[in-house]
Amino acid sequence: MPRILGVDIPNNKRLDVGLRYVFGIGPSRALEICEELRIEPSMKTNELADADVARIAQHLQERYTVEGDLRRRTAQDIRRLVSIKSYRGSRHQRGLPVHGQRTQTNARTRKGGKKTVGAIRDRATRKQARSEG
Repeated sequence: MPRILGVDIPNNKRLDVGLRYVFGIGPSRALEICEELRIEPSMKTNELADADVARIAQHLQERYTVEGDLRRRTAQDIRRLVSIKSYRGSRHQRGLPVHGQRTQTNARTRKGGKKTVGAIRDRATRKQARSEG
């Protein structure tokens, strides 16, 4: 199991698919990296030589912002938006969609599970809730 920039790449995957396990590398960038290093993208990751793994790791460090640096930069950008009190920052802070999506019916990924608000139908439960509040 090759390890690139602190990420374990699965053995039985194609190289262009295995590279996507590194945060910041998608399908097109994975193919671009294979092309630049002249490594066959269809090669399985367990067939890679140690020298190839080292070349890939060095290439990623020199040319791209990936993994920890990219996560850190993204978090800093969000903190900056929150600190300047921009609209996008306030949406991040409240855990709501940032890019203009509707929230009345969708956005369950950002908002979390449904929180039911309304009348309590059962009399016993209603009396208990009234005595507590």
